Amino acid sequence: MSQNIIPAGQYRDIFLADRPMIDSRAPIEFTKGAFPASVNLPLMTDGERQKVGTCYKEQGQEAAMELGHQLVRGKIKQQRVDAWIDFIRANPNAYLYCFRGGLRSRITQQWIKEAGIEIPFVEGGYKAMRQYLIEVIEQNPTRVPMMILSGITGSGKTDFLQLRKEAVDLEGIANHRGSSFGKKHDPQPSQINFENQLAVALLKHEAAGHQRLLLEDESFLIGRNAIPKPFHEQMQQADVVVLEEAWDDRLQRLLNDYVIIMHSGYVERMGDEAGMEAFKDYLVRSQKGIEKRLGGKAAAEIRQQVEDALVMQESRNDLSGHLLWIAQLLELYYDPMYHFQMEKKAPRIRFKGTHQEVHEWLDSLS
Repeated sequence: MSQNIIPAGQYRDIFLADRPMIDSRAPIEFTKGAFPASVNLPLMTDGERQKVGTCYKEQGQEAAMELGHQLVRGKIKQQRVDAWIDFIRANPNAYLYCFRGGLRSRITQQWIKEAGIEIPFVEGGYKAMRQYLIEVIEQNPTRVPMMILSGITGSGKTDFLQLRKEAVDLEGIANHRGSSFGKKHDPQPSQINFENQLAVALLKHEAAGHQRLLLEDESFLIGRNAIPKPFHEQMQQADVVVLEEAWDDRLQRLLNDYVIIMHSGYVERMGDEAGMEAFKDYLVRSQKGIEKRLGGKAAAEIRQQVEDALVMQESRNDLSGHLLWIAQLLELYYDPMYHFQMEKKAPRIRFKGTHQEVHEWLDSLS
């Protein structure tokens, strides 16, 4: 078999270049975790892999290989080879990997070679590349100083970060706004994919030569995605810059985030009626997540305000009612929680100001 192998020393270059890669693992393996530029074109389906794995345990490698060739042959084999060839022709610089860079990589590589095309596979496979990315996250805080962008809910931290070259957007990677109402229309990545994407973003940040890493102030969990513990611990020790914003601007920003964007997104995906129902469900579920912290009376008041706002929205296309419950949510829940947290962060605060003032202050550090 061909031995065209990409060594482990090139992992960094692979991820910096967003190298297209064929992931030849079974779909169930790919779903649990993969790399941002990879595509799942498996050598075996989940069922085939399970049968071969059982045979390997009971009868050994030779019998397992023989079974694999029996399961993947003829038209089935040709379909998989055709899929690999189509991808390689569209991505001539592609690489190949399996779980450990072992038998599946070699078989896939050989079948592609027999079809007339050479493609290298990555030494160590998914397992070794995954370990490399874990180490990137663990070691990054020792190489690039962190700075945390804090600010009261609705102050526009994400908008601010998107204008800063030295920033990495954790909420963007997690596909979640980080609050009880932070859900987006598309699902969050798996935990492994969140970590892989974060590591690649950190690699690119380092390669760009930025003097600091600007991150939004986040809890350990962003929706269901957990920030790796060593990385989050470093965030809790970093200097803090605070973004300040006027009350009315905060309300309008949250109206846009929680109501306008979410409602229009559901309607676009599902149609008017089903979209409105999905939007209502989003508001109800988001509020339920914090009802215990609000207390019974406050939760009931906000729940009624949400219902009244939805009636106004449906009957008169009037969104102003939503400002009432958003204001209550800020006054009773988000703002007190923010001020409590900021008391603990006070010794680490380096600067406070408006969007423009914070931009200017950060620029002055360069």
